[in-house]
Amino acid sequence: MRIFWILGLVLVFASCKSTGKASSTASGYANYQENLGPSLPLYPDYRAQMAKSSDGSSESTEAIDEQLDQVQASLVSRNKAEPYFSGYSVLVYSGVDRNKAFTTRDDIVANFSDLTPEMQYQQPRYLVKVGKFVHKIEAQKSFAELKTQFPTARIIQDRFQRGEFKTLNELNQEDAEGQN
Repeated sequence: MRIFWILGLVLVFASCKSTGKASSTASGYANYQENLGPSLPLYPDYRAQMAKSSDGSSESTEAIDEQLDQVQASLVSRNKAEPYFSGYSVLVYSGVDRNKAFTTRDDIVANFSDLTPEMQYQQPRYLVKVGKFVHKIEAQKSFAELKTQFPTARIIQDRFQRGEFKTLNELNQEDAEGQN
């Protein structure tokens, strides 16, 4: 056992021995050179490129308006094919009390003639919303008006059905409501 202790101490002292004197002066680095040329990217001479483009042999100077119009038209047609779009509305009331929902809707109609409230029932709660806005900043005006009388109003994200995609049931309901 004693031999292992001695061998361990010899090993510890041998590992702590310095490997040599380190050069820490500037003279030790005076002859250092490094060539980074092969690893650097090569760029073409810009003067030759400028001379080449001023010769009148440029590839194209036409505007890309037609291509942009085609891309925009395809995006518009794709968006119109979607029956729903995402947007924002102002949520004025959300709760389970049906009478309070109707009262809130009537208060909005009475006090804000330019706003049209919409009631929805999502079991078990009633929602009173105002507006169908594409951008949040558009909802800010209605929100500021409603916030004076309804402090719990807030702007929420919502999905709306496009007018072109009304189902037959919805069209029949509108006709039935008009006949009453």
